Amino acid sequence: MSDLRQPPDPQGPQLPAGGRPAPGETGTAAADAGSSGGPGRPSPVGRLTATVERLRREVRAAQAQADGRALIELAKGILVERLRCGPAQAARQLAELAGQAGVTPLEFAVDVINQAARDRLSEVTAAFLAATAATAAEARPAEPAYGHSSAVRLRAAESGALAAHDTQAVADSLLEHALTPLGAEAVAIWALGTDGSLALAGTAGFPAAEAGRWRHVPPGVTTVARRGLAERAGHWIRSLAETGMPSIGQHQHPEGGRAAVPAGTGGRIHGVLEIAWPGPLDPPPPPPVVRQIEALAELCAHTLETYTRHHPDGADGPRALPDVTELMDLADGLHDPALVLVPVLDVDGELADFRIHHVNSRFLDPAGRPRGVVSGALLLETYPVAAGHSELFERIERVHATGEPYRAHRMRLTALVDEVPLAAVADINISRHGSCVLLVWRIEDETARLASLLQHAQRLGRIGGFEENLLTAEITWNGQLYELYGRPASDVPVALEDLPAHAHPDDAVAIGRFLRTLLHHRRAASTAFRLQRPDGVTRHIRVVAEPVLDSDGQLYVVRGAYQDISAQHWTEVALAATRDQLAQSEQQASERNRLTLQLQHAIMPPAQTPLAVPGLDLAVRYRPAETQHLVGGDWYDVVVLPSRMVLLCVGDVAGHGIDAATSMVVLRNALRGLAVTGAGPGQLLSWLNMVTHHLTGSVTATAVCGLYDPDHRTLRWARAGHLPPVLVRGGEAEPLPLVQGMLLGALPEAGYEEHEVQLAVDDTLLMYTDGLIERRDRSVEESLAQLLKAARTVPPALDQQVDRLLTHSRSDTDDDTCVVGIRVAP
Repeated sequence: MSDLRQPPDPQGPQLPAGGRPAPGETGTAAADAGSSGGPGRPSPVGRLTATVERLRREVRAAQAQADGRALIELAKGILVERLRCGPAQAARQLAELAGQAGVTPLEFAVDVINQAARDRLSEVTAAFLAATAATAAEARPAEPAYGHSSAVRLRAAESGALAAHDTQAVADSLLEHALTPLGAEAVAIWALGTDGSLALAGTAGFPAAEAGRWRHVPPGVTTVARRGLAERAGHWIRSLAETGMPSIGQHQHPEGGRAAVPAGTGGRIHGVLEIAWPGPLDPPPPPPVVRQIEALAELCAHTLETYTRHHPDGADGPRALPDVTELMDLADGLHDPALVLVPVLDVDGELADFRIHHVNSRFLDPAGRPRGVVSGALLLETYPVAAGHSELFERIERVHATGEPYRAHRMRLTALVDEVPLAAVADINISRHGSCVLLVWRIEDETARLASLLQHAQRLGRIGGFEENLLTAEITWNGQLYELYGRPASDVPVALEDLPAHAHPDDAVAIGRFLRTLLHHRRAASTAFRLQRPDGVTRHIRVVAEPVLDSDGQLYVVRGAYQDISAQHWTEVALAATRDQLAQSEQQASERNRLTLQLQHAIMPPAQTPLAVPGLDLAVRYRPAETQHLVGGDWYDVVVLPSRMVLLCVGDVAGHGIDAATSMVVLRNALRGLAVTGAGPGQLLSWLNMVTHHLTGSVTATAVCGLYDPDHRTLRWARAGHLPPVLVRGGEAEPLPLVQGMLLGALPEAGYEEHEVQLAVDDTLLMYTDGLIERRDRSVEESLAQLLKAARTVPPALDQQVDRLLTHSRSDTDDDTCVVGIRVAP
């Protein structure tokens, strides 16, 4: 990790060659030994190398001493002015005061300069001294002490920069005096062009070839310097490789840290100071170091201000920037309102406001004030709300600082007149020209905006307007009406009296009634007709018009509009056809349901007189669906066979409607016929499955079939995918065992298991379809448990028990229901 907080060298500018080992210091002895003709005898080449390195060190030491002498001479001049003494006395006073303070004359000279200057470097030095005092008081040896040596380095760097003849010399001075003690190895000074590009104005520590490759960075290219330009506090990078951003020297130390700080003065950014370290930085950088680098960036800004004046493009040589007079001429040539703004700095040299130096002849103030009131005034005084939500002042300040133009569409401008806010909407264009800013705005014309909205509304609504002067025969159409008529704009508009010639002949009566109401009765009128266009297309049009009378009550103008209602017309036609089809379908469905219900009731009347079987009470019920279109395929049957056996069955054909009802009739009658053979219930369901499978329409059904023997009071039964019967005995209700049996029609052949139950006197057996218990929000098991609970209550009569089950049924499927009940009599 690169250490930004290493303690400063107490000797300050007396560091050899900028605080770094001279290039030949470590290699001289080796060169002498390697070039000697023998032990202790240096060769001529070795002696020459040593001489060159010695001269280099002497030159660097002389430069450092010269910088120190320059600072001491400056301090002596300050003492001459303040003490009213001569140079010799000032020199003696400086030496005596330095001795009393326990510092070197150079360090004391820097203190004198800082007290007299009260500039940015003075503030940074004061912060260094405060940090040094805090570190000493807390006795933290690991923390750095920023004291007189830092102040000496900063003033030495300033002295070298001011004496430098170009930005390259400034970069050398900054690296040697201020940045090398902080561990930095290279520095680059970038100049900001008027187009937002970056030009490499000076480097130190980077190879010459690398600097040549980075001579110019076009606008919009993201680099480390560009990121520093976008952030006021600068951009600090722990490791360049972690960001992946390109920058000068990126292959020299890819893991090194970087810092990019904007260099600006007077609220204007002239460039960026980029510093490179050989290793990663320890985040975050100490505040004293940050303030020191910011002070160095401000020092660079003064040099860059001169550089950009002579190199505005950053590369193409000197080019004079337009002055205020030329910018005023440019503003006067614009067709939009324009203001020429000149920056106003405060006592510290910071941007405080802009003065409206000039407004062009087309200037329109949002508050309606004349040009003379606005010209010459301060921007924030004239438009104080500009610093509010619109961010106008912030945008102008940013353009002045970076030179990047700014454009905004429909920005809200607000001016205060007698404490009353007056607002307007405008398109804004801000650009920097030299040290001035050109602000151009185009205030939105409310009349033009409303006209544009009306035009779009007419286009979307396919409406065209017209006005016809009956006295002069002058007719005015808008562009949309020409499109409705299918005519070019160069054609002569069609008069109202000629309207029948362009309409379908069948609409002549309606158009005549419209014209009589409008022209003779002088009342507003409207009608619909079919317009026959020249291109052969027929459009359905509605025309609305009103008469305009003069002061004498005479008709002289007719205004109105045509609207293309073809889409609406064809939609109404389609809706009418759909309504007719729905009515026909409803009628057919009602007829089918009626026939289905009649067929179902003919076979299974809801109230049927039960059969008289000795020793057995019978009760049957059929409850049709509440909604007629849900007429289903539930069925039941109770038949006394020739063998005196009683056939008991219920079933349910899947589906609803006429198909389900006809399938129910087929299965019911088929089971009646098959039962005469004397076969058991399992065999009967097997045959009935074959019948169901061969029905058309892939019919499926469920059923329970039982044969009751009155002599032995036994019931043999089988099921085909149906719920088992319920046996009520002694106040308890339980379903019969769930014997195996597939639903009817699923397979061509299927076998069905039989079960026999012995009944006793007063036993009740219930057969039912799923319409009695089925619910959408409960399982079949829960619904069956509810049925068993209701069946435990046994009224004296079987009819009462069956009716009670239907009454207390909680089914919510609106399906039809069949119930068959038998009770063994004594």
